[in-house]
Amino acid sequence: MTYDEDLDALGLLCPLPVLKARKRLKTMEKGAVLRIRADDPAAIVDVPHFCTEAGHELLDHADIDGAQVYYIRKS
Repeated sequence: MTYDEDLDALGLLCPLPVLKARKRLKTMEKGAVLRIRADDPAAIVDVPHFCTEAGHELLDHADIDGAQVYYIRKS
């Protein structure tokens, strides 16, 4: 999947992956896609919840090379 910006949240624990995603998304244009890589077990719940609450679209998520990868389209 193509994306516009990448956020490496590996090694960060809750709530830092979501807080960093929120900060990065604020600087992005509407419709742009952010890829987040995280290894915090709580991210599997936190990232989709954040997207729902903030109105962003979670396009996809997968486990790749021991990390969770999320693709979020900014609303």
